[in-house]
Amino acid sequence: MSTTAKSQLNPLLKLALDLGPLVLFFFANSRYGIFVATATFMVAVLTALLISYVLTRRLPIMPVVTAIIVLVFGGLTLILHDATFIKVKPTIIYALFGAVLLGGLFFNKPLLGVVFDSMFHLTEEGWRKLTLRWALFFLVLAILNEIVWRNTSTNVWVDFKVFGVTPLTILFGALQYPLMQKYAITPAE
Repeated sequence: MSTTAKSQLNPLLKLALDLGPLVLFFFANSRYGIFVATATFMVAVLTALLISYVLTRRLPIMPVVTAIIVLVFGGLTLILHDATFIKVKPTIIYALFGAVLLGGLFFNKPLLGVVFDSMFHLTEEGWRKLTLRWALFFLVLAILNEIVWRNTSTNVWVDFKVFGVTPLTILFGALQYPLMQKYAITPAE
């Protein structure tokens, strides 16, 4: 293997590292409440990052940004004993990702190529369209999170995060497959 090749995580392991902290958050909340769940989530996010780094020797940008926001807002939740901070965290993450992706498009730099780290190879038009779709999706998730946390109980909001946002994201990603097939290119050797 060449020194320029990057280690890739097994897709199932990557899924476990991405969803594991959220699943632990859900279970901790159902048993011990939002504050224990928040602390558990913070530890789980850092552990997932550490495992990812040990296995690949690099840190992907989206999980790092997410971890920083989780630590800041989770810390505020625990220090101030106010669940509002952990509830607002997804809104900030989704809005930030949406805004960054739209900003990249504004400057003619579709950033999903960086985020997906060469997992997919698309034409420039394909990257633009895919980036716009994901940007708008993230902004919709930000709005949905605001509606749910402001109008429901903490337990309903946690359920929405696990059983609403996760399936919506997987479904949305799957629905992008035709676009990705249409604009796919073979990478240069």
